[in-house]
This record gives sequence, C-alpha cells and structure tokens, in this order.
Amino acid sequence: MAHVSDLIATDIEQYLKQHETKSLLRFITCGSVDDGKSTLIGRLLYESKMIFEDQLAAVEADSKKWGTQGEAIDFALLVDGLAAEREQGITIDVAYRFFSTDKRKFIVADTPGHEQYTRNMVTGASTADAAVVMIDARKGVLTQTRRHSYLVSLIGIRHVIVAINKMDLVGYAERTFRKIVDDYHEFAAKIGLENITFIPMSAFKGDNVTAPSDQMPWYHGTTLMGFLETVEIDEERMQRAPFRMPVQWVNRPNLDFRGFAGTIAGGAIAVGDRIRVQPSGKESTVARIVTRDGDLERAVVGQSITLTLADEIDISRGDLISKAAAPASSADQFETTIIWMHDEPLLAGRPYLLKIGTRTVSATITDIKYQVNVNTLEHVAAKKLELNAIGVCNISLDRQVGFDPYDDNRDTGGFILIDRMSNGTVGAGLIHFALRRAHNIHMQHVDVDKAARAALNHQKPCVLWFTGLSGAGKSTIANLVEKRLYALGRRTYLLDGDNVRHGLNKDLGFTDADRVENIRRVAEVAKLMVDAGMIVLTAFISPFRAERQMARGLVEEGEFFEIFVDTPLAVAEERDVKGLYKKARRGDLKNFTGIDSPYEQPENPELRLDTVTFDPEKAADAVIEALRQHGIIEA
Repeated sequence: MAHVSDLIATDIEQYLKQHETKSLLRFITCGSVDDGKSTLIGRLLYESKMIFEDQLAAVEADSKKWGTQGEAIDFALLVDGLAAEREQGITIDVAYRFFSTDKRKFIVADTPGHEQYTRNMVTGASTADAAVVMIDARKGVLTQTRRHSYLVSLIGIRHVIVAINKMDLVGYAERTFRKIVDDYHEFAAKIGLENITFIPMSAFKGDNVTAPSDQMPWYHGTTLMGFLETVEIDEERMQRAPFRMPVQWVNRPNLDFRGFAGTIAGGAIAVGDRIRVQPSGKESTVARIVTRDGDLERAVVGQSITLTLADEIDISRGDLISKAAAPASSADQFETTIIWMHDEPLLAGRPYLLKIGTRTVSATITDIKYQVNVNTLEHVAAKKLELNAIGVCNISLDRQVGFDPYDDNRDTGGFILIDRMSNGTVGAGLIHFALRRAHNIHMQHVDVDKAARAALNHQKPCVLWFTGLSGAGKSTIANLVEKRLYALGRRTYLLDGDNVRHGLNKDLGFTDADRVENIRRVAEVAKLMVDAGMIVLTAFISPFRAERQMARGLVEEGEFFEIFVDTPLAVAEERDVKGLYKKARRGDLKNFTGIDSPYEQPENPELRLDTVTFDPEKAADAVIEALRQHGIIEA
C-alpha cells in the first residue's frame, strides 16, 4: 500500500502526470473523545510513507513528552497540532491531511469529538465523500457516536465506515464486534443511514487498517484502506445528475465575445444542448464551451468552463444554468435545516445575508419550527438557536433564486448565512423544499404607485426612525416633529413603541427574539406607509443595529433617516418618568435595555440629537432643518 514510486527518481514528469489523473477522495474521521481518530490518521500517513524523516524524529521525541502509548510512537501527534490538543489529548480544530496510494489521492479531515465543537465538525464534513465513524470497542455506541452519525446523515455523506477501534483491548472478540454492529444498525435505521460498512480494527497496532489482521480470522471483509481506495466518490455520482452551473462571472473581454463562466456543479453539458437560466426561466442553446486549453464538445462536473449561447439573453452572476429538459427550481421561501455557528443566537425575524452558490441575497428567518436535540433526535420548541444548535426553519428571501434540494445537489442546495454588520459567516443551511406559498403568491401590479401617491400628497415620503434608550425623549421629540410637519401641511403618521404594543404587537414580550419581531413588524408597516406617500415617524428603542439595518433596507435609498436620540444611561435613569429603571434595578423587570439587555448605538446615523444640550423643542427644530437640507420639505 505504501506509495513510493520508482518514477520519482527516474521520470518525475511521468510520476506527476500519473498523480494528477488520480481521483481524489475527501473523507472525515469523527467519534467520541479518545476513540482513536488522530491515531488512525497518523497510522495512514505513516503507512503511506507521507512523513519526512525529520517529522518522524520529531514525533518520536514528542511521543516521549506528550504521548499516551508508552515507549511506542503516538501516531496521534502527527495530527494534533495545537498545543491545547496535545496537552489535553483531544482534537479541537479540524485538521486536514493529504496522503496518496497508487490508486487514489486522499484528503482526510480529523474532526473534533466534543459537542461544543459541532460547528468545526460540520465544516470538515461539508465537502466529504465518506465518513469514518470511530467507536471504542470497550465502550460501544455512545451518545457522541449517535450525534456524529446524525450530523453525517444531515450533511448528506452517503458512505459511512464504522471503524470499531481498539479491538486489541477486548481480545479481538467477535462477540463484542457483533454487538456493536447490531446496536449501530438499530440507531442508523432511525436517521436514514444505509450504506454502512463495519470494520473491526486497531489503529495503534495496524490491524485491518491497510492489511488484513491475523488476529481476527473470523472477519472476512475489507480493510479500511481497501474500502477508501474503491468507494465511489461524490463527483462520480454527480456526473449522472442533472446539469447545473452557477454563473460566477460574465466574461466580456470585447464587443465580439460574451460568455458565462463557472464550475459545473452537476451533470454534463455539450455543444447544442438546450439550457434554461434560473430564476428568469429564459432559454437558449449552447454555442461553445470555452476553456483555457481550447474549446470542448462536452464538459462534466468539476470542470471550470465558459459557455457562450446562441441567443443574447440577460444572465448575471448568481444565476443558475441548467438543461431545459431537467431544469432547477426557483423560489424565494424554503423549509431548511440550519446549523448555527455563532456566539450570538439566531433569532426569527432578524435579517441576514444568504449566499447560495454564487448569489448573495437578503434573508429573514420567518419561523423556527423546532430545534433538533442531536443527542436524542427529539424535536424541541425554540424561539432562537444558540451556538452549535441545529433547527428546522422557514426562511424568506428578498428575491427568487435557483436551487435544488440539498439531498439532490449539495452545491445548489446548501447555503451559508452571513451577518450583515460584520460580514462573518454565522450559520450553514440545507434546503429541503420550496414552500408552496412561494409559487402561489405573487406581487400584484397596481397602477397607482408610490410616486403617484407622493405627488398627490405634495411631499417626498420617508421614514424618520427615532432610536435611543428608554427615557431618552424619542416619543416627545417625534411628537413635536409631527406637529410641525402637520402645521406645514404634510401627511404624517407616528408609530410609537408603547402604542403599537397595545394592538399590532400586543402578543410580544421583551426577550431578544420578541424585540426583533417587534421591530420587523413595525418596519413592514412603515414601508407600507412610505408606499402610501406618507412621512412616517417611528419612536422605538430598537436596540439592535441589525434590525435597524433591516428597516432601512425595506425602503429606497434616501427614504430612511436614522435619528439617534443620544442620552447617557445615567441621565435616562435619572429621568425615569415611568419608573422602569427602578424596577429593572430591583430585578422586577427582566431584559430591560441598558440594564440587562444591550443597546447597540448607531454608527452612522443621519442625525444625532444630544438631549443633554438640546431640549425637546430645539431637537425637533434640528430634525425639521435636516429634512429641509435633504429636500424632504421645502426650505
């Protein structure tokens, strides 16, 4: 099995050419703490001669310092690179390693076993073709085994090897092996795992890793390496799938050439094939398949190509090209599974950016249907998803996108969620299906539009969004501003936080999730009022930047004015007209902004009102003057 070729010394170019044409298998190892994942990978690296002499010498030295195998080499140290991993004897981060044999190249991801590192495991599994689930023969199927198997099933890994390790510590007993096989089969049936191969082994001693073990004559199956060298990789399966290519770039170097570049995510395409573009639904025929090395008659999954079409149709980055005979679907509302990967929880109603393929759109979680307890598979009611939580959620986008269910195509059915403020990835998701209402509900065209209504009102519609701590003076200032606008003959409406909670939002409390939903509803109402041609004022604490950004995004540029009523907490608490701060300090009022719930100050508001130096009258005058400067009302 050891991959050492004479061509390295005699014909390096021929060796590299052979190496280039080998298939590449990506797989992960996962399991409970100290099941031997890192030891197994270290053994594979050692047996494949992928370790330099100085590396081996360093590991031998480290084995004496950190090792857990006495005088023998601790192969786990070849993978556990972090100091914290070596000190604790566990895997924390995902460790990727490359090795090869005469038949195939491999990239293995050693994923962590602890529950708090679930996001790390999901990251490692997202591109894997196979998974090696490690089980300690002494312990059998554990809670962590079930959790990792569920995640493997969720991510869509189709080939699972259950490596029953440390058989040497149970005397290579067949009875122990059979008991674990039966227990695992019973659980696997509940989560839909089908292609399972069980291998008894000892990663430390090498039994059934690369060669059959003399210690287990009762086992007649494959070795681990034998399986890995022959199992079908996902790319081979996807060659039989329908053609899919997300457009990454519109290539127009001159007036005579217009092509659409991308990497094929499924199936194959040939010159002359009829294609359809999603979400527009427009069709054309493939004229050329262009690559750096020249034109092709046919291209398959995994190839990066540029398509030119027989017709001039509008295609942009993020569109999805498929064959007309087997097109992708398009929708803007889905049922999904979301794996949450951020310290700040996911909240229904909060806006995020969603990236699917090469397209990025705005998205809102409309409903958290339930959270999955990955240890018991129980469905649990939830209003938010904390770090490492997995939930089934409905999600709504601001426009339609082309997609496939994740089970059919990972590339066109998987997505990531991005925080709008930090641009950091906060979650990963899998599309189940489009919600029926996504196909049945459409925007109705109306002849009297916002511009017509604004002209009738003789004004430019906009939102004046007053934000600040409780007691800052938002409602007082907003009320004075509306009176001035009314006196000028402007059509206005004031949405006040307390008033709205007596009707539209009477069902909401003051948790973070309810606050997000409170602002989402108000923002949607404000959008409708702007569409009606009105100047709408809102007076809400609205403590989170993300929700204020969401409200801004609902209206056109220049129609949203964020007005920060800036009052220090000490001053607001001293005023305490309603006595709320006293209640919060006593602990009678939970989740009170400024006390035990955060307020995120605006970073770039259109107007900042310092209520320490401005009285309400002067503050209102400042708002009116700002509206004149922006052309909302005449000077």
